[in-house]
Amino acid sequence: MNITLWIVAALLALAFAAAGLMKITKSREELVASGMGWAEDVAPGAIKALGATQVLGALGLILPAVTGIATVLVPLAATGLAVTMVGAAVVHLRRGEAKSLPVNLVLLALAVLVAWGRFGPYAF
Repeated sequence: MNITLWIVAALLALAFAAAGLMKITKSREELVASGMGWAEDVAPGAIKALGATQVLGALGLILPAVTGIATVLVPLAATGLAVTMVGAAVVHLRRGEAKSLPVNLVLLALAVLVAWGRFGPYAF
């Protein structure tokens, strides 16, 4: 199970780092044009903050475990990313973007798995 948690954490880190970097580096208009309609309703600074939070969450899934320093940050990062996915699902539901929900729910489930495993029986 430990290897499974490492693989899931690595996949989550890649997904959130990519999504976060995109939010940090692209303008609101570019994000909307790429299919992120929700960005129309959010201030550019808030989009950048969300992107930074996602990148930090991705780093928090990997760096503490690799370095062995403050390993409690791994399940905390996973929990924070799970909360982010709950918020994303709510936004998509309110905007009538139900086709985006499966991705949100899969990322939510994977983040919850990592949080459960690293807080519980497979802690570092």
